[in-house]
Amino acid sequence: MLILTRKLNESIIIGDNIEITITAIEGDQVKLGIKAPKQIDVHRKEIYDAIQTENSAASRTDLDLLKHFQEKLNKK
Repeated sequence: MLILTRKLNESIIIGDNIEITITAIEGDQVKLGIKAPKQIDVHRKEIYDAIQTENSAASRTDLDLLKHFQEKLNKK
């Protein structure tokens, strides 16, 4: 993990097209501004984790349905 120190209104650049700027510091919270191309998804980690969990559950459900239909076809 890379650790950087930044002050208010200072930025870091990731790759050629992602810029993260410190926009505010209020107590123990730091607000970040993120400039990234529209095709790059940017999520808070807890939201990203929830999306991954939902996607995993949905793919299991689809697989279960396919197995169910396959069993029905095999019985005919």
